Parts: sequence; C-alpha cells; structure tokens
Amino acid sequence: MLVKIIDQITDDEMHKAAWELYEGAFRDLRSLAVQRHLMYRSEFEEVMRDPRVDKYLCLNDDGELCGLSTFTNDLYAVPLIAPEYFERRWPEMYHQKRIWYVGFAAVGIEARDTRAFSELVTAMQQTAAARNGMIGIDYCRYNDDEHNFGRVVQLMLRRLSGGAVRAECLDQQSFWIYEFPPAVPLRVAA
Repeated sequence: MLVKIIDQITDDEMHKAAWELYEGAFRDLRSLAVQRHLMYRSEFEEVMRDPRVDKYLCLNDDGELCGLSTFTNDLYAVPLIAPEYFERRWPEMYHQKRIWYVGFAAVGIEARDTRAFSELVTAMQQTAAARNGMIGIDYCRYNDDEHNFGRVVQLMLRRLSGGAVRAECLDQQSFWIYEFPPAVPLRVAA
C-alpha cells in the first residue's frame, strides 16, 4: 500500500473512484446519525478541487484507490467547525498553522480488513508530528459508540508517537426530540 498526498483531484477517473469510495463508506450514516455526515456530490467536488485541503489517497498494490482522507491546517476550509475556537484555545499553534483537521477518513468496503485506515492515520500523524502540531477530528456518536473510533485512533496515535499523545473530547452536541402522545380532545369550559 502507498499513501499519496495531493492538493487536488483533477483526473476524472480518480475523481469518480474517490466519490464512489466516499459515498460507499459513509452512506449508512444517512440513517444512523441525526446530523448530515455526507457531503452532497457538489460539496465533495468542491473539496476535491480545494487546494487548501490535502487529499490523502491510499492506493493498494494494484494502484487502485482503497482509502481517502482530507487533511488541512487551514481551518477555514473545514465547513461546520469554528476556527475561532481553536484560535482561542491554542492561539500560538493556531497562528503558526500547526492545528490540522481531518474532514473525513474513508476506507472502501472491500479494504476494511486491510491496513488502509492505519496507513491514512499514519500519514496524517507524520505530517502533524513533523511540525509539532495537533490533529482534530469529529465522529458521530454512532461511530464512536459502535466502533470506538475515538479510542481506536487514540491507541493508534499513541503507538505511532511512542506514547506521547494526549487526547481530549473537545465538545459534544446532543440532538433532542420531544414527542407528544396522541392528541386528546380539548375540554371546553362551559
């Protein structure tokens, strides 16, 4: 396996393969997570063309795409996060562009039992570690509860860094619904 880092996907064939991998990896979240976790095709295409966002392509031994992640230290390139939060918490690192964010890390269904995810995590860790940086990522509750992503990635990064990693859950959002029983007839006062 090989991880190739590029700033834009311009090749039509690779672009199609990237979309199919991304959509296939995350389609189940449409019905498992309240907040939308899949970009629309137009949003995906915009990210693939955005040079501020590096694309980490994990290629199998045949040169086929089996994993894909996005990674940037330009936090304004990441929709739905507040760069100001990071600037307030870590002003020096923020201004030195040493805070990276993972937009997504996707592995094709046929590659889930390979080391593709590990290769992507390793490549992104090496980028941030080389600049003494930090990495942010978000997981929906389903993925964290069912697949323990927060813990798994923490263990991977701990191994890669020789134990020198500290993890912190930065924030959580709860989605609530208030359901009412079937309507009862209103009593009219006489």
